Amino acid sequence: MRLGLNIGFVFGGDDHLDHLRLVKEAEALGFSVTWAAEAYGSDAATLLSWIAAQTTTIDVGAAVFQIPARTPAMTAMTAATLDRLSNGRFRLGLGVSGPQVSEGWHGVRFSQPLLRTREYVDIVNAALRRETVAYEGKYFTLPLPDGPGKALKLTVRPIRDHVPVYLAAVGPKNLELAGEIADGWLGILNDPGFLGEQLTHIRTGRAAGQKDLDGFDVVVTTPLMTGDDVHAAADPVRGYAALYIGGMGSREKNFYNDLAVRMGYADEAKEIQDLYLDKKHREAMAAVPFGFLDGISLLGGKERMAEKLTAYAEAGATTVALTPFASTVEQRIADLRTAAEALELSGVGH
Repeated sequence: MRLGLNIGFVFGGDDHLDHLRLVKEAEALGFSVTWAAEAYGSDAATLLSWIAAQTTTIDVGAAVFQIPARTPAMTAMTAATLDRLSNGRFRLGLGVSGPQVSEGWHGVRFSQPLLRTREYVDIVNAALRRETVAYEGKYFTLPLPDGPGKALKLTVRPIRDHVPVYLAAVGPKNLELAGEIADGWLGILNDPGFLGEQLTHIRTGRAAGQKDLDGFDVVVTTPLMTGDDVHAAADPVRGYAALYIGGMGSREKNFYNDLAVRMGYADEAKEIQDLYLDKKHREAMAAVPFGFLDGISLLGGKERMAEKLTAYAEAGATTVALTPFASTVEQRIADLRTAAEALELSGVGH
């Protein structure tokens, strides 16, 4: 099992410089990859390009490029360019986002996300293989049949023969799709005690393609906070958990709320969502159970973290992508060092 770093977004000020300090520390510690995200603020491609230019060994990954934000051809162009500029260190994470962002920000209907994702990945992979791309699907047709367009081939050659594709997936059917068509899965709100059930769906998808989990990268995104008092260490994670369970979507459609229900927190998930959507954010944060926060996070000291990393490895995780939650960049760097020591102590790293 390897460690990764999730740097999230750029919000403003000098936080991009803080991100770079974290990435360089992670690279020095031997982390395998750093992931950058996008929602409706900073984009992942620009940030990853800037980071790749100032690093040499750590992979740079999109977690995720939003499918409604780009045509599949544009994603292939960006992936090939980033792979070349980083000397073969790019990982392409994709996700359909959610209805509010897809329809409200990008103006793309959130319909049949599984089929749309399948078609999208088909085209991206064909383009990255530098085939002449012609495709007839429900959502994507290349070239358009009633105009002057013609089938084209990507002119820039990626460094590698295959740029690894990851899917961000939460629901059972999307997990199956990730197993079937992707090289890895980008998980979120991952508790080792529930990971086995999620991997059951991924294995189903792998079996559909006559494959097993060998070589498939299971990435669990994990908040990180050190401290002698684990309850106090969990508190900075409350806002993150409450946002996803309570506010990431509508009352009718919130994939993360559904996930919390499947994890055994049905009553708590409803309370958190009710409070959050009523704009009682502090109350929603307080309603997140410590057990949930502890389950999805790496909290405490080195020895406790080593036990948790062992649990992740035994459950099937291959990469633990850490999101440091400390308030200062200096403390976040220190926490990354503690996590690296914990991995060494656990004996499950490589």
